[in-house]
Amino acid sequence: MLEVNIHKQLGNFNLSMSFSSDKGVLGILGASGSGKSITLKCISGLVTPDSGSVRINGKEVFNSEQKINIPPRQRKIGYVFQNYALFPHLNVYKNIEYGLYTTDDVAKRKKVAEMIERVHLTGLEKRLPSRLSGGQQQRVALARTLITEPELLLLDEPLSALDVHIKHTVQKELIDIIRNNYNGITLLVTHNIEEAFSMSHNIMVMDKGLSTQYGTKHEIIQNPVSVSSARLTGCKNIFEAEIIGEDQVFYTVLLQGLIVRLNKKRTYALTKVMLGIRAHHIIINPKDKPDTNLFEAEVISTIEGVFSTTLVLQTGEVTFEMTVAKSDCPNISNCTKRTKTIYLPPDKLFLMNEN
Repeated sequence: MLEVNIHKQLGNFNLSMSFSSDKGVLGILGASGSGKSITLKCISGLVTPDSGSVRINGKEVFNSEQKINIPPRQRKIGYVFQNYALFPHLNVYKNIEYGLYTTDDVAKRKKVAEMIERVHLTGLEKRLPSRLSGGQQQRVALARTLITEPELLLLDEPLSALDVHIKHTVQKELIDIIRNNYNGITLLVTHNIEEAFSMSHNIMVMDKGLSTQYGTKHEIIQNPVSVSSARLTGCKNIFEAEIIGEDQVFYTVLLQGLIVRLNKKRTYALTKVMLGIRAHHIIINPKDKPDTNLFEAEVISTIEGVFSTTLVLQTGEVTFEMTVAKSDCPNISNCTKRTKTIYLPPDKLFLMNEN
């Protein structure tokens, strides 16, 4: 179990984090400058918090009140940096070997050979980092970290340095290596919701030095509690709204002249709220005609992607974006009818606090 409660002032930026994580992968999702990387550095000991504590599996590695600040090399933490931080003058074998502290040469050779095989680098032992692909460099960095048998693994934007066309393959390799070779606690820092969702069990959303939401990856997607969480998870439709009625099951909300009903997922003390719906949850020309949340909308523009098309729709004063998969509606971009009927499913709408 990792338990973190830290505070750090850096100029005008204030980091204040309190969270815990058990075995498995916790994705830390946030925009650039939200405090993700500095959180990892405070946990690892590369940066000293102003106050608070860090506990790994019951052992305090930092406690400002008790004057505990264990050096980074003694914290049993593995850290894979964004640029991998490989030694350019050392080959694959020597880079991985560098992580070991044992003086037993026989044991060292055996462990390095086993790790090279586990991360699929056999045959590349004598290559320098400059002669490796981005994915191979990442595996070397991961092997150098895992060979130390850390209790906590920190991954700082591990896929950001890779080209788009190989990122998916390397991501799959990374997931497989961690699942098959590591049974400890992993923190994955990323600004990409796709990476966080596919690689993590739970997700913590960060904004302006604070944790704004923590939950399972499905909870974060289905029920963002703040505008920052919704935007970071890819929600394109976010509006100011007002709660004007409720019963045991539904809220009734006024959205810029539209009356919308949605499932009641939590209680709100204020009537002024933010309303959201994801672009792929809006239904166009539904076969069944529900008696609520059905609106006529004009297609203002279309944005054609490789596998989907985005429609920009205007109904009253509200502009929605909806995404349609080309496989479901291949001719949507060429449709001449500019007026559509759209349906906002009550179970897909969600309310949020502004901050």
